[in-house]
Amino acid sequence: MKKLKKIMTIGLLALGFTACNNGVMLETIESKNDLPTTLANLKELLKKKGLTHFATIDHKENARKVGLKLNPDTVVIFGNPKVGTLLMQCNSSLGIDLPLRILLRTNDEGKTTVSYFNPEYWEMKHHITDKKCLAILKNTKKALEKMTKVIAN
Repeated sequence: MKKLKKIMTIGLLALGFTACNNGVMLETIESKNDLPTTLANLKELLKKKGLTHFATIDHKENARKVGLKLNPDTVVIFGNPKVGTLLMQCNSSLGIDLPLRILLRTNDEGKTTVSYFNPEYWEMKHHITDKKCLAILKNTKKALEKMTKVIAN
C-alpha cells in the first residue's frame, strides 16, 4: 500500500499537483451507521444548517437501471451559494468543484464511509493566493470535517 501511495504521489506531482496542507486530497471517515441512516443524517443536517441541497445521485440505482451491480454509493451535492460565489470571485475555475459534494459508500464488508475532497487542495488546483479566499477554503474544510463527523455518529 505504501508503494502504491508513493507511486500515486509521484504521478500527481508529475501532473503538476501538490499535496494540500495535511497531505490528503480525499478525506474519508467511517460511519457508525448504514448508508440510509448516514444519508438521512446528512439531509437533516443540511436543512438544519440552512444549506441548499441541490441533488442526490444514487449510483447503485443508476447502475441497476442499466443491468449492472454496484455497492451502495451515493453523492449529495449541496452548498451555500453566497460562500460559493465568493470563492468563484477568487477564481471562476472553482465552479468545477462547486457546489460541494459528499460521497457515501458501503463496501463489500458492509462498512459505510463518508468522503469529500479537501477544499484546502483547491488553493493549489485553482491558484488561490488571496488571504480572504484562503480563509474561506480553510473554514470550508473545517465545516466539512465537522459535518462528516456529525452525520457518521
